[in-house]
Amino acid sequence: MIFAGKKVLVFGTGKSGIAAEELLHKKGASVVLYDGNDKLEKEEILKKLESRDSVEVVLGELPEEMLDSLDLVVLSPGVPTDLPVVLKMKEKEIPVIGEVELAYQVSRGKVLAITGTNGKTTTTSLLGEIMKAYQPEVKVVGNIGTPYTSAALDTTDDTVTVAEISSFQLETIKEFHPAASAITNITEDHLNRHHTMEEYIRVKECITENQTMDDLCVLNYEDEILRPFGEKLMAEKKVQVMYFSSLRALKDGIYYQDGEIRIAKNGETELLTRTDDLKLLGLHNFENVMVASAMALHAGVPMETVRKVIQEFAGVEHRIEYVCEKDGVAYYNDSKGTNPDAAIKGIQAMSRPTLLIGGGYDKGSDYTEWIQSFDGKVKYLVLLGVTKEKIAETARKCGFDNIIMTENLEEAVKVCAENAESGDAVLLSPACASWDMFPSYEVRGRRFKELVRNL
Repeated sequence: MIFAGKKVLVFGTGKSGIAAEELLHKKGASVVLYDGNDKLEKEEILKKLESRDSVEVVLGELPEEMLDSLDLVVLSPGVPTDLPVVLKMKEKEIPVIGEVELAYQVSRGKVLAITGTNGKTTTTSLLGEIMKAYQPEVKVVGNIGTPYTSAALDTTDDTVTVAEISSFQLETIKEFHPAASAITNITEDHLNRHHTMEEYIRVKECITENQTMDDLCVLNYEDEILRPFGEKLMAEKKVQVMYFSSLRALKDGIYYQDGEIRIAKNGETELLTRTDDLKLLGLHNFENVMVASAMALHAGVPMETVRKVIQEFAGVEHRIEYVCEKDGVAYYNDSKGTNPDAAIKGIQAMSRPTLLIGGGYDKGSDYTEWIQSFDGKVKYLVLLGVTKEKIAETARKCGFDNIIMTENLEEAVKVCAENAESGDAVLLSPACASWDMFPSYEVRGRRFKELVRNL
């Protein structure tokens, strides 16, 4: 797509919107930066822009006449595609794409893309490290924190872009075409945005939309949604499929069994690594290792390079991250546990009696399975945020009554320190988004670590 001379509206003034505006400005477009929140300050937005003298900022209601002058709209991931103003844009047949699609259209080289409800960030980080050990030009972008648009213009034909892609970003792709993709798993999440589970699944599966038989899609064999999806892809000869499994040996694929991760082809197997040689803990992390390894091998990375990097990789911030030990109590930051399924992984990784801090913004989740996963490990459930009453009610229905209500994270950490005994663990794994109290899970996790270290 040619952007020079086009009038483009970028919807959203967060990190992704700012990066998209800068990219379009460099490509010669005339840009309108728009946000429906009329309480924002134009001057504060303009301060973030290098091209502040040439961009128009519009806040609040979008004037009808402006729609008639637009050639393209670029949506930031946080903007729902069913907003009345977006539907009006589509009615007027204005092309609407997302920030990831914009980046893809101007970038060069090969893309390796990962989606799924949980495990995306660790898998993306690990795959990025593997690729950096083999390729001179690697970008790690997307939902992991660096907007794809901020790196797209720096890519060459030799660049490998490793991208964490959310369901919000997949809603608005058109030509996005990864050489290797992965869907780590699909469990209930973001129903406040996608409304139905069927729509959430459909959007996640869109990652394969433009792939061909030269490409690879890595799927979870143990996921009841993804196994039949893989069979469908193979039957249609749409893309090569490689399954991974943490519960059984596969004739073809990559699997974990008896302390080993092995790669199988036509019934012949090769040892990738013993899990005792990994620094990552927990079955869910062994799955992340399998996904990243399968994608890297497809991209041509030698087995010995993959093995070396996965054995050295120590994990990512905010995902079952060890903080410190105080008075014999170990503190862990799992702020990235923003839905019940992710938070279940956090509990499963604990080997000590645990005081669990949960609660936050309500994404419409059900917390029953999370409570049921406590399995005798949780001594106290310390709740905060908008969802605390909802979670407490669910916990009591499940027969769990050791609940302490708190007003904020400061009080929650203090309560845990007062009630924990030597040999216990305190785990922040909220099963909820952070947006009722913090702008992001990263800010929440860093505040938790600060509070713990100040005890």
